Amino acid sequence: MKKELLRFKKNQKYIVFDYETCSLNTCSFENKPWQLAFLVCEGDKVISEHNLYPFWQDLNISEEAKKITGFKMSHYKKYASDPKEVLGLFESYLYSSDYIIVGHNLLGFDIYIHNMHRLLCNKQTDYSYLNRLIDTNCLARALFNQIDLNDDTLLNWQFKLQKLRTKGVKSSLKHMCNHYKIEFDPSKLHDALYDIRQNFKVFQKLIWDIEL
Repeated sequence: MKKELLRFKKNQKYIVFDYETCSLNTCSFENKPWQLAFLVCEGDKVISEHNLYPFWQDLNISEEAKKITGFKMSHYKKYASDPKEVLGLFESYLYSSDYIIVGHNLLGFDIYIHNMHRLLCNKQTDYSYLNRLIDTNCLARALFNQIDLNDDTLLNWQFKLQKLRTKGVKSSLKHMCNHYKIEFDPSKLHDALYDIRQNFKVFQKLIWDIEL
C-alpha cells in the first residue's frame, strides 16, 4: 500500500475552483470573469466555500452566455465586489504551497481566465502554481484511456491528456458525475459554486482509480 498516495493523505489541503466568463475566448480582455467560486478543503472535507463576483463596469456578456450560465445582471450587481479584493482572497490560497489545486478543465480554460483576471488588475502573468494543479478532466481521460502517469511529470502528463481526443470517450463534469453515480442537476450546470461542489466529489472518486 502506497501511503504517499493522495487517497491516504487525510490532512492534505486543497482548493477547488472555477470561473464563469462572458465567452469562451481565453485571449480577449472582453471576456471578463464575472464569477469565481472556490472551496477550501482538507482531506475529503470542505472547510469553507467562497462564491465571488468581480465587478466590471463594462461587463459585456452575450445573450447565449447569459442563457447557458443563468446570468442575471441584478444578482451580479447586488453581490459583485472589487475585482482586486476578489483576486487577493483567491490568490492567498492559490499561491500557498500548502494547497493542491483542483478543477475541471483548468488547463484548457480556467488558468488562462485567472491570468486574464490578473492582467485586468494590473498584475503580471504568474503561472508558478501549475506544478500543484490537478485537472479532473485530464484524470478522466487518463482513466478511460488507461494511461498511467509513469515517469512523466504530473503537469506534462496532464497537458498531453488535455489535448487528447478519443472517439467515444467523454470526460465532462456531467459525464463524470453520471459515471460515479453522483447526483447532478443539469439546470445548475455552469453555476461555478455548484460545479466545484460536484467536482470535488468526482475528485475524491478519481484518486481511488488513478495512482496519484
